[in-house]
This record gives sequence, C-alpha cells and structure tokens, in this order.
Amino acid sequence: MKKKKIMTTLLVMSAALLLAACGNKESKKDTQKTVGVLQIVQHPSLDAAYEGFKEGLKEGGYTEGKNVKFDYQNAQNNQDNLKSMSEKLVKEKADLLLGIATPSAQSLANETQDIPIVITAVTDPVAAKLAKSLKKPGTNVTGTTDMVPIDKQIELLLSIVKDAKTIGIMYNSGEANSKIQADLAEKALKKANVKVKVLTANTTNDVQQVTTSLAKDVDGIYIPTDNTFASAAAVIGEVAKQTKTPIVAGSVEQVETGGLATYGIDYKELGKQTGLMAAKILDGKEKPATTAIESAKNLKLVVNEDMAKALGIDPASIVAPK
Repeated sequence: MKKKKIMTTLLVMSAALLLAACGNKESKKDTQKTVGVLQIVQHPSLDAAYEGFKEGLKEGGYTEGKNVKFDYQNAQNNQDNLKSMSEKLVKEKADLLLGIATPSAQSLANETQDIPIVITAVTDPVAAKLAKSLKKPGTNVTGTTDMVPIDKQIELLLSIVKDAKTIGIMYNSGEANSKIQADLAEKALKKANVKVKVLTANTTNDVQQVTTSLAKDVDGIYIPTDNTFASAAAVIGEVAKQTKTPIVAGSVEQVETGGLATYGIDYKELGKQTGLMAAKILDGKEKPATTAIESAKNLKLVVNEDMAKALGIDPASIVAPK
C-alpha cells in the first residue's frame, strides 16, 4: 500500500512538472512583446514588406493585439527623422526592432548594439556595415536582403528591346543600395556591348524631369530597387507611356505601379520571410549574431499587361530569363 502511495505521488509530481513546463513554454508567447518599426519612406514595395513581416510574425505565433504590439515610425525620407525616431524606439526598449530599407537599418544599428534588429529590403548588409558576413552576421542584426540577380534583369530588358543601342539607368545616387545595383547593371550592359546613359535624382520632385530627359535618348530604361524612384513609380509610368519606353524595374511593386516587367522580388513574401525569422528571435530560439541573413527564396517574372499594350508590346512575348 505504501509503495502504491509513493508511485501515485511520483505520478502527480511528474504531471505537475510537465504542466509547469508547458506553462513556461506558452508564457513566452503569452507575454506582450513590443516591436519597434522604422521605415525610410512610404511606397508599395516597403509597405508590402511591412505587411508581409506582420504575417510572418503571426505565422510564428505573434498576433497584433494579442501578444505583440507595433510601434511604427515612418521617416518620410528625412534623415533627421530617422535619427530621432531611432532614438525613440531604442529609448522605449522594444523587444525587437525592424529596419525597413538600408537607411532605416543603419540608423537603428547606430543607436543600439543590444536590442535585436531584423532588417528587410536591404541590398548589401555587409557593405552597409550592418553585418560582418551574410552567413554569420556577428552583430545584433540579421534579416533578409533584397539583392536580386541584376544580370538576369538586364537580360530581360535586352530580350524586350532586342536591337537596343543605348539603355538608360535611373537611380538616387544618395542611396548606397541603389548605386550598388546601378553599377552592376552598367557592367552587365557594357558586357553586352550596349551603350549606357545614367541619370540620377535626389528627390521625387526631380524624377519626372529626369525620366523625360532620359527617355528621349535611350531605347529602354533600367531602374533598381530605389526608394526615391519607387515612390514615384506612377509618374514614371505616365512618362513611359508617352515616350513609348520599355522599363524594367527591380521589384514587382514598381512594375505593378508604373513599369513594364521585372524578374524580381515580391516584397510581401520577403517581409514574411523576415517575420518568421523575427518570431524565432522573440522565442529565444535564435540570436541575430549567429542567424544567417537570407535572400529571397522565390524570384518571379511579372509583366504589367496594361503597360505592355500601351507600348505596343505583346505581353506573351516577354519571358523569364534562363
């Protein structure tokens, strides 16, 4: 009888320990987390990345209004705003920070080396001094890069404008990520024995004039994933229709708003990928320093059929590069 009583006690204790363990496991996600978000400017690609991020977090167990809240800050492309907003988010001690686009990520990283930071829509995290390497960041920063195969995008543009003699490139020279892509595009075009004309704009107010000027002298235009030009994608699209200029852009959202085609990133999917990474960090399962920065898992061909028709191009003739 005594032995039976001991066994019963042990079983009760084991059950209690098991329930306690389960309770501790669940409590981590039951505790309200705060995610500070800094976005450089509002435009479809970056907005999509943020929406995707929230979806990824939700899939990872963190639902807005339930166990996570967001402190969202938009700098409106203003460097002074970036600094003050970064200071605010760090001072309020968020559990995790999200930097959307290179300037936002750099601004947050300049303010804290302690709070985990995840990034998205950053072209070259190593060149931006956010990480020591993509495989092993070695800092409090990890996330996703939006670097795309520029050579494939140029190949796509040249397949559309088969007899191109001169191709234009437009970007904001003040955006480090844009310059990296523009330089790679120029290199790919020269390798294909095509002349290149490059024009830059520092603000969205200059984009229409730059686009109109460049379109007169080239057979097609390439635009990287540039925040300034993405913000003015609709304006670029109107100029393209008037001048009958095919434009290949860096992202899906740029094309949907005002370009002809891309072989590139769906920023919502990239954001979701980042959100899933963030959930593991909030769980305590991963640390930024040892979590590899990921590239987009899926690239896709996107054709703006309305733009193709406006330019007199058969949408079906535009195919993904091999």
